[in-house]
Amino acid sequence: MDMPLRTVRTNIVQSIRAFTVNDLQLAAQQLNQHFLYANLSSAQSKQDVLDLIAGQFTLPSHFGKNFDALYDCITDPLHKSGPQPGFIVVLEHIPANVKFDKEAREQLLDIFRDAADYWGDRKIPFRCFYSFL
Repeated sequence: MDMPLRTVRTNIVQSIRAFTVNDLQLAAQQLNQHFLYANLSSAQSKQDVLDLIAGQFTLPSHFGKNFDALYDCITDPLHKSGPQPGFIVVLEHIPANVKFDKEAREQLLDIFRDAADYWGDRKIPFRCFYSFL
């Protein structure tokens, strides 16, 4: 990857498609950006999804484990901690079942779309890639 993610807009949430997790991690290193990864394959419910994201993203212990708190943790505190180089986020194997239905999946992705907008307003690249289980 000579020019990592050159064809991907800087503030977007999209399916992982042609990329592998390793490609994205390497791109984050080459671009000197934060790499956040969550494997959600063992999640069955919204609470499971939030628990796994909290643990794998190493969110602060005060994380409220709801969608509003997730948004807060990936935006404002990071912004206040100083200049950010950018973010590449991977949400792999988002569950698709009765306990985490289409509406819950869209709510989760909306959090990351809102975060992409938040960082875009600050001219900070934020790319989120996802896959469904």
